[in-house]
Amino acid sequence: MTHDEARARGAEWARAWNARDIEAVLAHFVDDVTFLSPVAADVVGTPELRGKAALRAYWERALSGIQRLHFTVERALWDPEAQELVVLYLAELDDRRMRACERMKLDAEGRVTFAEALYGARSLAPVP
Repeated sequence: MTHDEARARGAEWARAWNARDIEAVLAHFVDDVTFLSPVAADVVGTPELRGKAALRAYWERALSGIQRLHFTVERALWDPEAQELVVLYLAELDDRRMRACERMKLDAEGRVTFAEALYGARSLAPVP
């Protein structure tokens, strides 16, 4: 993956989320994906999700409690040696703003086999 391809993949990811199109996001994941998120622990009772069905259920439940969602990608970083894509973004969820990142391990076909969501402090003020 080139730098431009990483940026395009990050932009596509954000577009799908901004459209609340869970299926478009999931299209890039393998069926037996593992996903880690501290928010998942609050929403579905566990920080570790296994498989697309569990991930879909978590995201559907999480989105049901969010009226306004907008992700703005700040940068997408590709590590060819680790086969990892990291998307750093500003998340605006209702009246909360925070910086966050998604770390995604890709297989040879570019599908996500493992992902982890990481979040910064929540703030009403602009994030620098």
